[in-house]
Amino acid sequence: MAVLVERRGNVTIVTLNRPERRNALDGPTMREVGTAFTEAEHNPEVRAVILTAVGDRAFCAGMDLRAFAESGTPDSGDGPGLGVFMGRTYPKPLIAAVNGPAVAGGFELVLACDIVVAAAHATFGLPEVKRGLVAAGGGAILLPGRLPLAVALEFGLTGDAIDAARAYTLGLVNRVVPADQVLETALGLAEVIVANGPLAVQVTKQLMLEAAGGNDAALRQRANELVAPVFASDDAREGATAFAEKRPPRWTGR
Repeated sequence: MAVLVERRGNVTIVTLNRPERRNALDGPTMREVGTAFTEAEHNPEVRAVILTAVGDRAFCAGMDLRAFAESGTPDSGDGPGLGVFMGRTYPKPLIAAVNGPAVAGGFELVLACDIVVAAAHATFGLPEVKRGLVAAGGGAILLPGRLPLAVALEFGLTGDAIDAARAYTLGLVNRVVPADQVLETALGLAEVIVANGPLAVQVTKQLMLEAAGGNDAALRQRANELVAPVFASDDAREGATAFAEKRPPRWTGR
């Protein structure tokens, strides 16, 4: 299975399980993640969710560009998808246990979480522009609210990644720990959270996100309108194809 789901007390652990593809997101994987998060949301015994991945080579490399190059769409199927917890206020606390590089959509998964525990060797970046794409899953929207604008623009426009130490300094990460302690550290935080009143925790999360402007539905709708032509462009297909063929892209601006 592309996604593993485990319960530990009042905590659900959702684990990306495509290590051979650096846990990249294709349509089936996104739907499995969406299903896991939907089930956790509607299970009253679940009070927190941890998102992590198999192995230590990557947390998530983002959209599966090989699948995109073949299909021309980031998700070719039906199902709940990642919108279950990205682009809306997921009611229960989310903790990212980042076991390796989190780039592109992988970084956006992290940004959708409330608390982040990162392995010391983890990296974070939005390389979409290097492939003729846009960080439309939350990167371009959320980062300007979490970082100084100049730093957010550096992320978005260069496509370069930063290490876990700098991410911690910038406030994007709550804990940086050795790789073999990532999941246990995340579970420790989750156990502290689920010991508190569940309604109080959910309302506190909602109020804080609203105060921070972290769930602007109108802005996300505008982003969808702007991004759709980019994903349908020749450059988007060329960027994904060049990645799959391991060559520099040949941009046309169309």
